[in-house]
Amino acid sequence: MLRDIRNNYQKHKLEETDLPAQPFELFKRWLEEAIRSEVDEPTAMTLSTVSDGMPDSRIVLLKEVLDDRFIFFTNYSSSKSLQMKANPQVALNFFWPELERQVRVKGVVSKVDEALSEAYFQSRPRESQLGAWASAQSQPVNGRKELEQNFHKLETQFEGKVIPKPKHWGGFQVEALEIEFWQGRPGRLHDRIRYYNRQQGQWEFKRLSP
Repeated sequence: MLRDIRNNYQKHKLEETDLPAQPFELFKRWLEEAIRSEVDEPTAMTLSTVSDGMPDSRIVLLKEVLDDRFIFFTNYSSSKSLQMKANPQVALNFFWPELERQVRVKGVVSKVDEALSEAYFQSRPRESQLGAWASAQSQPVNGRKELEQNFHKLETQFEGKVIPKPKHWGGFQVEALEIEFWQGRPGRLHDRIRYYNRQQGQWEFKRLSP
């Protein structure tokens, strides 16, 4: 039964004496450990937005941590992009079950510089570049065949050419206001450390009850 499914977390611990002054130092350390541990999709994160008072969540991939900002890329005409335009307050959640860890982020989102979006787009696999053109993300489509036809048409159109970045596609950056690090511990007495109240680059942190 569902009520009987549980794990007794005991792989790691998180002590105040081990905490850096800057939360991004700890985040990068945990992310590197997730990558080294061959966690499945270590850069996957839940992005939560709000539309007309209703929360909405989906998984996106972190592509860069730059100057203490979490960066990802998407279609600027998608549902999530329109929601972020209307309300830039968002939340991120990273979950690495193999390490019994999660990181929760609350912050404010904005578009990245166009040059950064351009540079990242040109680094993508060609199929991914074509997909950005072929899909009107979040819009209704008359079956998968229509998508595939769009893709193959563009494949022919751009054959032998550099694929330009669509104007409707680019990056977002989340500036964190709060970052919580969660480490599973035995008996559900988990470690929870929240960084908050950033002032002139300095953060405060406190332990929370699990």
